[in-house]
Amino acid sequence: MKCPSYVPLNNYVHYYCFCFFPSVYDALGGACGFGEYGRTVNDANVAGVSRLYKNGTGCGACYQVRCKVSQLCTDDGVNVVATDYGEGDNSDFILSTRAYARLANPNMVLDLFAYGVVDVEYRRISCRFADYNIMFKVHEHSRFPEYLAIVILYQGGQNDVLAVQIWQEDCKEWIGMRRAFGAVWDMPNPPNGYITLRLQVSGSAGLTWLQATNAIPNDWKAGVAYDSNIQLT
Repeated sequence: MKCPSYVPLNNYVHYYCFCFFPSVYDALGGACGFGEYGRTVNDANVAGVSRLYKNGTGCGACYQVRCKVSQLCTDDGVNVVATDYGEGDNSDFILSTRAYARLANPNMVLDLFAYGVVDVEYRRISCRFADYNIMFKVHEHSRFPEYLAIVILYQGGQNDVLAVQIWQEDCKEWIGMRRAFGAVWDMPNPPNGYITLRLQVSGSAGLTWLQATNAIPNDWKAGVAYDSNIQLT
């Protein structure tokens, strides 16, 4: 199927071609670094993105995606979280099996699966995770105490995290973490004790800083997620 060119709709929804590769996407560990979260968050309504990946800044963003095959698809479409990088056939989205099925009208799922590639419209929406604050997961490749890598989970609102800094108590200054890849930020030789983080966020309020005091305990462990007690809206 030939993909249509960029066409704005009401200044915020865009048309692009959509591809579905269940055997590929469902097996991916995730270029965002989310791991299992990237497959199961949002009731497994997730997507791999290409253009919207934005060197990892697009990880965790939420979109409403609607299929344009009117006889097969619902009006509401599906709300997905971008949890991976994926591309194919000039598509913007590679949806999980569950998300792709949610595009279809009742009793039309198998017919839609037969297409494999469909035209869609989409718009970015605010992420909402009921009963969840932002969580900082210590990435499995971290090594206590000499190397800390974190992954930002349950990032609410319609925001992009542009930078992450750690408070260095002994020299009374903020030290920048490196974006290792996707939503993973790291630092060799992190401070001892409880770790306070702040995020530079770009969203509807412009460019702001959001601080999470004592977000990670002094005895942090690889693979464990810690509640930040803060959230973006």
